[in-house]
Amino acid sequence: MGIRNKADWRPLAWLAMAAGLLAVEYTWSHLVFYLFWLNCYFAITAGVIAHNHNHCPIFAGKRWNGLLGHVLSFFYGYPTFVWVPTHNLNHHKHVNRAGDATITWRITDRHNLFVAVTYFFVSVYHQSFPIKAFIRKAKATNPQLHRRIQWQYVIWLSAWLFMLLVGINLHGLRRGAVLWGLSIGLPALCSVWVITFFNYEQHVHTDPWSKHNHSRNFTGSLLNYLLFNNGFHGVHHDQPALHWSKLPAAHGRIAAHIDPVLNQPSLPIYCVRQFLLAPIWHSLGTRQVGRAPYDARGSRTSLACDESELGEAGSNSEMAAEGRVPN
Repeated sequence: MGIRNKADWRPLAWLAMAAGLLAVEYTWSHLVFYLFWLNCYFAITAGVIAHNHNHCPIFAGKRWNGLLGHVLSFFYGYPTFVWVPTHNLNHHKHVNRAGDATITWRITDRHNLFVAVTYFFVSVYHQSFPIKAFIRKAKATNPQLHRRIQWQYVIWLSAWLFMLLVGINLHGLRRGAVLWGLSIGLPALCSVWVITFFNYEQHVHTDPWSKHNHSRNFTGSLLNYLLFNNGFHGVHHDQPALHWSKLPAAHGRIAAHIDPVLNQPSLPIYCVRQFLLAPIWHSLGTRQVGRAPYDARGSRTSLACDESELGEAGSNSEMAAEGRVPN
């Protein structure tokens, strides 16, 4: 099998627990009403694992990485190849500046609960353009890559349909549909929303022109244990290919150079302060750090995504199946 970093046994164990939880719920369907929140958590972790695997593949072999991509797609709620055009080739290049499909300031630079909650819909809509461009480029220039993309869609949707039919066969139409919805459908929706929310909070009111202040970090040990160090976002942008297990140490080496307001020790406390207290006491809310992302100062970068950029990886037939971009 050839795992490249021994720390990756933990995310694999998480995926095994997610599968085991599904087996328990499909055997005793009433338990899903009490355990669905765990399904949501494991779906979110699948998104985080997909992101990490995207940058630093878990296995040495292409075949095992491709198989893992299908498993992650099932729990995450969408084929993992989409990380390549939207995240690796686009977000990492523009980092919340014009051209980034996931910019936080497309409609407004205000930071409140309504904007944070609805950002998902705006971001997903605009991410669809680089995804379509990437697929078109693969179809035109790399048939093998295009077939792998198609297979990710087919296997993902087939697996979801299979689990729905299994639930209905075991527990009847109504109970089976509810079981599927609470154990797979709702967690997948929760996963993609939370991953998008994380991206928003990690970049809103930061300075993408700065060497160190381009991202907000959440440094709490519990959060980063549960989400495989996803809180250390700044150093991840600095070193995208660095393994997730090494991010805390790398963050520690540059933490003193980051504006203190961008190193938040607790995500829950941050959210309470920003969304519940700041509307009353405005000074508790975030403020633009340094230069705003839309302050181009003469730059002619367009908000539109450049399709030629998004097709740069079309020649790499491994990326769609493995959900990664070359280091």
